[in-house]
Amino acid sequence: MDSSKIYVGSWIVLVSLLVLNLLRSGVWNEPVWTSISSFPQQNKTPNIPKDELEAVLEGASMENKTLVIGVVNKAYTKEGSMLDLFLQSIQLGEGTQFLRNHLLLIAVDQTAFDRCNLERLHCYKLKTDGVDFSGEKIYMSNDFIKMMWSRTLFLTDVLRRGYNFIFTDMDVMWLRNPFERLSHEGEDLQISCDFYNGQPSDRANPINTGFYFVASNNKTTTLFDTWYAAKNESDGMKEQDVLGRLIREGVIERLDLRVRFLDTLYFGGFCSSGKDYGKVVTIHANCCVSIKSKIKDLRALLNGWIKFRGRSDGTSTEKSNSTSTVLWPSYEGCWGIKPDSTSTSNQTSTPSNQTLI
Repeated sequence: MDSSKIYVGSWIVLVSLLVLNLLRSGVWNEPVWTSISSFPQQNKTPNIPKDELEAVLEGASMENKTLVIGVVNKAYTKEGSMLDLFLQSIQLGEGTQFLRNHLLLIAVDQTAFDRCNLERLHCYKLKTDGVDFSGEKIYMSNDFIKMMWSRTLFLTDVLRRGYNFIFTDMDVMWLRNPFERLSHEGEDLQISCDFYNGQPSDRANPINTGFYFVASNNKTTTLFDTWYAAKNESDGMKEQDVLGRLIREGVIERLDLRVRFLDTLYFGGFCSSGKDYGKVVTIHANCCVSIKSKIKDLRALLNGWIKFRGRSDGTSTEKSNSTSTVLWPSYEGCWGIKPDSTSTSNQTSTPSNQTLI
C-alpha cells in the first residue's frame, strides 16, 4: 500500500480521536468566551504552592482562570433558603446551567460548608478567627460589618493569585448568563449599582458590591489592598460605602482603572430595574432587610420567570418573547406593596424609610 495513504489515514484517525475526546469532555458545550479571554492581563503567579485554596480555585475556574464566587453562612443555607433560590435561578436561567460547575461557595461556618458539599459544589471554608458568622446578620450590625470586611480580605487574596471572578451575593437571581452581557473591552472592574444614571463611566452612580466582575491584574489588586486598608479609618462603615467613598475621592483615576457601572435594566435590583423579563440578566434583592422578606419576593420573581419562559413544569426550553404579559412582582414581602396593574412600570421607587443593602 502507498505509504502516503497510510500517513494520511493515521492523521485522520488521530484527529477523529481528538474531536471525540473534546466532545466527551464537554469543552465544546461551553460558550467561546470561556476559552478565549479578552479580559485584562492577569497577575503572573509563578511557583505558588498549591495550598487548599489554590486547589479549590483551580478546580472551579474556567480555562482563563475565571470563576464565580459567593459567600454563605448557616442562615443562607437552610432548606428552602436563599441558597436554594440562587441555585434554582442558575438551573432555570438562559445559558446559565454550566456556570454551576464554576461556582465557588465560601462557607463561613461548618453548617454552610456541609450544605455546600451536599450540593456537590466547589466549597471552601473560610477561617474566621473565632467570630461566629452563622446566624442572620442584621444590616449594619457589628457582625455584619465584620463579615463584609472578611469577605473583602479573602477576595483580595483571590485576585493576588491571578483569578478573575464575578462576586455575587446569594440574594442575586441569575436569569441569564452575565458574561454575555458584560463588556469585554479591557475593563478592570464592572460593578452593579443601586440606581443607574445612564452613564456607564460616571462615578456618581451609587455602587452595590453585591454583584461585580473584577479582572486580576496589578491595578485591581492594589485597589482591593487600598479598599481593605481603609477599613481602619472607617469605623461603622460597611465595605460598600468605603469603596464608594474611595471612588468619589479619585481612586479610579489614581490607579488608572477602567471601570464600568452596570445598567440596572440588565443588572437590576429591588432598588431599581427595568422590570423587563425580556432583558433582565440578574436581579438583586437590595433595598430589603430580612432574609424572610427577600425569599418571598425572589420566589415570586422566579415564578414570573418560569411563566415568561413558558416553563410550566420548570423543564421546557420553550421561550416567550419580551412582549409577554407576565407581571413583574411588586415586592410585597420587602415593601408591603400588594400586586396591581402598576407593577409593569419601568422603574421602582424606594420607600423613603427603606435601607439599602
